[in-house]
Amino acid sequence: MKCLVTGGGGFLGLAIVRLLRARGDQVVSYSRSRHEAVERLGARCEAGDVADARALGRSMRGVDCVFHVAAKAGVFGPWSEYAHSNVIGTTAVVAAAVAAKVPRLVFTSSPSVCFDGQDHVGAGNDLPYATRFLAHYPRSKMLAEKHVLSWNGRGIATTALRPHLIVGPGDPHLLTRVADRARRGKLVVVGDGRNQVSLTDVENAAWAHLDAAEALNPGAPHAGRAYFVAQGEPVALWPWIRQVLEASGLPGPRGRVPLAVARLAGTACEGWWFLSKRSGEPPMTRFVALQLARSHTYDMEPARRDFGYRERVSTADMTARATAWLGTEVAARRI
Repeated sequence: MKCLVTGGGGFLGLAIVRLLRARGDQVVSYSRSRHEAVERLGARCEAGDVADARALGRSMRGVDCVFHVAAKAGVFGPWSEYAHSNVIGTTAVVAAAVAAKVPRLVFTSSPSVCFDGQDHVGAGNDLPYATRFLAHYPRSKMLAEKHVLSWNGRGIATTALRPHLIVGPGDPHLLTRVADRARRGKLVVVGDGRNQVSLTDVENAAWAHLDAAEALNPGAPHAGRAYFVAQGEPVALWPWIRQVLEASGLPGPRGRVPLAVARLAGTACEGWWFLSKRSGEPPMTRFVALQLARSHTYDMEPARRDFGYRERVSTADMTARATAWLGTEVAARRI
C-alpha cells in the first residue's frame, strides 16, 4: 500500500510513518520541511504548505490512503494561523485527495472539539461538539473534523480519530512542558488534584490510525464518524505526573491552586498577552486551567467494535516508557 502522511515529521506523524514502513508500505511524508528521521525510515519527504492543494495533489498520485495528521497545535495565538493550517489546510487536503481519487482518508482530530469545560467521564461517541471554545485550536479542529466527515461517500471514505493527551518517548507536548515547569519549581496542582484522565501512548495512537484505515470504506461502521482513542485504563492525572517526574529525577508539583484562581490567572494572562502583543503562549490560560483540573475519560468500546482497535501498549508500559525517556532527557539536561 502507498500512503501519504501529512505532518510525518511530528510526534504522532513519525510514529505512523514508522509503523507503515515496518510493514513494508510505501510512504510519502508531506510537511513544512524535510525531516531526517523520516528519511532514515525509508520514506520520501516532500516539503510544502498544507493549504496548497496543487502541491498536495502532486504528492498524492497513486496513493491508497491519506493520514492527515498535520496541524497547528497550541492554546494561544491569532485565529488566522489556526484557520490557515487546520481549517483551510484540511479543506485543501480533502480536495486534493478527492481529485487524486485517493480511496481513504483518516483525519487526526482532538477530544477538545467536545470540551465544554465540564467533567467528561467515560464519554462515548455521542458526546456533542462544544458550543463555546476558550481557545482557537479546538474550534479550528471542530470545523476541520466536520468538513472531513461530510465528505464520506462522496468519492472517498473518511473517518476521524481523537487521541487524547498523547505521551511517550519524544513527547514535545505534555511531558516536556510539565517537566520544564517542574525543573523551574513552577509546577503546581490545578484544582483538587483528584481528576481522572485518559492518556494515550503514542504507539497506540499510531496503531489506531492504521486499524481505522485497514477497515475503511464508505459503508464501514466508522466511516463518516469520529472516535475517541486512549488507553482503556484512565489515570489520576496529578499523582501520575508526580510519579513520572520524581522517577525521572525531577521534583513533583509544589502546592495547589484552586481552579477558580487558575481561571482568573488565565484570563489575566490572556488579556496581557493580547494587549502587549507578546509572542508565544502565556504561562496560564482559561483553557489550560480547565484541562488540568477537570476529569476527561473516554470509552474505547466504539473503536474496538467498529474498526478493531486494540491496545498494544498497556498503561503500565506506557508509564514505564514515558518515565525512562524523560529520565534520559533530564540526565542529558535537555530538559
